[in-house]
Amino acid sequence: MTITFLGTGTSQGVPVIACNCEVCTSADPRDSRLRTSVLVEDEGQVIVIDSGPDFRYQMLRAKVQHLDAIVFTHEHKDHIAGLDDIRAFNYKQKGPVDVYADFRVQASLKREFFYIFEQFNYPGIPQLTLHTIGLEPFNIGKIKFIPIEVMHYKLPVLGFRINDFTYITDAKTVSEEEKEKIKGSKILVINALQMQNHISHFTLDEAIAFAEEMGAEKTYFTHISHRLGKHEAISKILPGKIELAWDGLKLLI
Repeated sequence: MTITFLGTGTSQGVPVIACNCEVCTSADPRDSRLRTSVLVEDEGQVIVIDSGPDFRYQMLRAKVQHLDAIVFTHEHKDHIAGLDDIRAFNYKQKGPVDVYADFRVQASLKREFFYIFEQFNYPGIPQLTLHTIGLEPFNIGKIKFIPIEVMHYKLPVLGFRINDFTYITDAKTVSEEEKEKIKGSKILVINALQMQNHISHFTLDEAIAFAEEMGAEKTYFTHISHRLGKHEAISKILPGKIELAWDGLKLLI
């Protein structure tokens, strides 16, 4: 299985436009962070977790030629806004793309992309097949997903464990019950927004503490705002088993 980080950034923090901060002006490509998403590929299956506003460019940049499914963590715009761009895959594959989301996220998709779900199917609109998920494990083809519920302030968000890989974004707190689903993972991906306290995201220190508690062989931080700082500088202060992820990073699981 191959995991590709399509994006490791966030809409939180200083905007890229007209910003002269050290991250925005950095020549290090690891500091160019699109909105958070990962690509999961295994034996010909191609699945994306979240399709944010940068989805189209991320697919082009990663040269993705086929898409079986999108799995959504939650309904915030930086995670769903690119859904319309599945239409290119509809055209090429001559069929719908499977979309996996819980009832609350489905309701948001139906509001934001109402034209997809209207009774009159306007020619050329995105085609998708909705699948309802909750906290029970589910399969997409041969790939088993174990949902992990974390809290994004007061909003439940789903992370996912796939074999020995666990992917969590937009977490601030995790219950003891859900932590049990994470333990034993060889690779853990969690969010680390910034240094300063935040109401709905792990800070860098909180993410480090959580990673050390979970004890994965390797932990990568994602959903990084510009406020966290440059990749090179932050990497120097991280414990040995923890790294910042970057756009384009590939992991072989």
